[in-house]
Amino acid sequence: MLILNSDEVRKALPMREAIEAMKTAYAALADGRAESPLRTHLPVPPHQGLVLFMPAYVHAGTSEALAIKIVSLFPGNPGRGLAFIQAAVLVLEADTGRTLALLEGSSLTAIRTGAGSGVAIDLLARPDSHTMIVFGAGAQAKAQVEAACTVRDIKRVWVYDINQDLAVKFASQVAGRGPVPFDVRVADDPVVSLQHSDIVCTATTSSTPVFQDINLKTGAHISAIGSYTPEMQEVPAETIQRARVVVDSISATLAETGDLAKPLQAGLITEYHIYAELGEVVLGRKSGRQSNEEITYFKSVGIAVQDAMAAQLALKNAQKIGLGKSVDF
Repeated sequence: MLILNSDEVRKALPMREAIEAMKTAYAALADGRAESPLRTHLPVPPHQGLVLFMPAYVHAGTSEALAIKIVSLFPGNPGRGLAFIQAAVLVLEADTGRTLALLEGSSLTAIRTGAGSGVAIDLLARPDSHTMIVFGAGAQAKAQVEAACTVRDIKRVWVYDINQDLAVKFASQVAGRGPVPFDVRVADDPVVSLQHSDIVCTATTSSTPVFQDINLKTGAHISAIGSYTPEMQEVPAETIQRARVVVDSISATLAETGDLAKPLQAGLITEYHIYAELGEVVLGRKSGRQSNEEITYFKSVGIAVQDAMAAQLALKNAQKIGLGKSVDF
């Protein structure tokens, strides 16, 4: 069995390759060539923790991917010097069930989530998009910016976080890194930055919208990845009402995100307001953006087929370049 730590996972998952892997994952799900049940939630009440189990099987052309990710969210971790999110991905051989690898999951999750947004931005954002704003300044936000800059020629990035010190640190860390431009700015007031942003990424744990609909630039694209429970909401209902809504999985987003659950409960939209799953757009069964003026919105709650395909790619690259530690199992 091969074991990859966080640094090795990052080396084995370059963003451009990860974006292509996510296209394959979404297409397989939309085409009925994947098994990906809704994640299982296991509460740990004494510690206010939550453990998620996410298995998936993907049949992608001549290859197969089989994996399960275990994600733990414990709010007391930061006070103990640990990351809030802990995760691991177990990769199995698809035709035997034999254990092949164990990968550090937080790094993989951040990269595959960013890559998923990269697919959406590639298919839904205006081709001439050159500016973006990201709400939130954590690990997920870094991957969102890298992915956007991989598929679009971004000239300027704004970052906004309620913790300005974190935003300042984020800006210094990502500016000029890989495809990211050197012009990365902290948005003291996100309103003005939002009004000039072609792409909006939200990567927060907010329970209320992080911006007002009236401040969106005409023709903007939104990739929202932070609202993963029905109580959490990053994007205003007014935006959802007028946007072309594309999701990673209809069943998962209806069950898990307040971005859609809240306007649904308020009677502002119906389930039919969801235009497509992203895999349908990848396959060409549904079109993407219809005009330069349209607002497009991609909602990702994260699905296990992403983990399976990302882990398969990471394992393949790790074996190719000699990363990781092999142990008898």
